[in-house]
Amino acid sequence: MPEARNPLEAFSNAVYDMIDKPVTWFRESIVEPNQKKYPWYHQQYRRVPTIDQCYTDDVACRFEADQQFRRDRMVDNEVLSILRQRFEDCTMYEAPDHLEKCKETLEQYEKAAENWFIKYGDLGGYANAKSAYMKQKHRLIWERRYGPVGTGKNKREEVPEE
Repeated sequence: MPEARNPLEAFSNAVYDMIDKPVTWFRESIVEPNQKKYPWYHQQYRRVPTIDQCYTDDVACRFEADQQFRRDRMVDNEVLSILRQRFEDCTMYEAPDHLEKCKETLEQYEKAAENWFIKYGDLGGYANAKSAYMKQKHRLIWERRYGPVGTGKNKREEVPEE
């Protein structure tokens, strides 16, 4: 720092240094070496309790579960978008032989799309964690009664009603 031109400036510089130097030293020598450096696109949120772990009157827990559901849906949408783009790129690059050469990429995309639809399909744009949980519950009940979804309705053994 250049020398002060008058006593008032020298005094203000001394006061500034008394306050700033310990804070700067603490930040540079203690805080910054102990921080984890993450790029912004790898930000990791802590997992919050799911909707089935929340009490019915716990509004904050339900809100956090909804926000977690929305984040998970956005991530799954991006994964599906990336897989779709990979298949389209492979198709464009391997033009006439794309049916054989891009088969594995297509299978990955179709499996991911099936899983996405099982979890988020038919929920609509304003879905929340509770509606997704109810969809999962109804699907599991259906599978218990009739077998896996998509295999057709299996007849249950007829039990005479008493």
